[in-house]
Amino acid sequence: MSIRRLLACLIVTPIAVFMSASAGAATPTYHEYVALGDSWSADVNLLKITTQYAPFGCVQSSADYPHQVAAALGIAQFQDATCGGATTDDMTQPQSAPLGGSNPPQFDRLTKTTDLVTVGIGGNDVGLVGVITSCINLLPSLTLLPGVTLPEPLGAPCKPNYVSGGVDTVSQKIAAAAPKIAAVIDGIKARSPHATIEVVNYFNPIPTQGCYPYVQIDNEDVPWLHDKLAEMDAMLAGVAASKGVELADTDPGTAGHDVCQLPGAQYATGLIPLSTDPLIAVPFHPTQLGADHQAERVLAALGQ
Repeated sequence: MSIRRLLACLIVTPIAVFMSASAGAATPTYHEYVALGDSWSADVNLLKITTQYAPFGCVQSSADYPHQVAAALGIAQFQDATCGGATTDDMTQPQSAPLGGSNPPQFDRLTKTTDLVTVGIGGNDVGLVGVITSCINLLPSLTLLPGVTLPEPLGAPCKPNYVSGGVDTVSQKIAAAAPKIAAVIDGIKARSPHATIEVVNYFNPIPTQGCYPYVQIDNEDVPWLHDKLAEMDAMLAGVAASKGVELADTDPGTAGHDVCQLPGAQYATGLIPLSTDPLIAVPFHPTQLGADHQAERVLAALGQ
């Protein structure tokens, strides 16, 4: 070996070793993970309810995305504070769980040593599921006489109940929820200053076209409902960016898995409350496939 080649090996090899070590160290390791959120994070699967971290009334699933993320990361200390029906207020005050019992303030699980927090909240502040379920119609839209239609829930579209004179009250509630989400992020930072914070959004289970009567929502209402979910996610993305925290965008990859699909393909249930396996679930909430997808997207956002 020539002197020049020997010198090149002596220089390049340490650099390669250093670069390899740096690349290996680029993937962070988390030790204390706290999950915060509502039923979209708790994944209300009625046959997999766990009371390990929250009361039975929260309907928290042992296979929700927080449990899956904790297992995938090998978390030593894990707390799943998620609870059905939770709002931003329930971060700092006890919550009366939907099916009984009291869930302590979700922030109570945060500590100074918490190094990973996921938070999926805001949907109940806006009342999104309530809006969706209010749009259920037992009959399709029918015009009995010119200008005369069947009343709700017997065929009339629901959008006019929320949009009048160019004012969309659901859009107003979404905008009003933004400072509440921002306050939640500030609260997490104050209690766990060294934590990586992931805002987990609501993947959109509503297609751009209806499928009445498979999902009993007027076909005219479906695109509007789709747009409201999109607005909600845009708001969450904006707040996350303004607060300098990460967004786990769970919407990519959901095409072909909306509520108009068969139960074996749905990421969220329709009115018929069947999840994968099949297991009983709450309408318009994630199925087990949906929870699996959420876990994949959160892990991807964490570089896993």
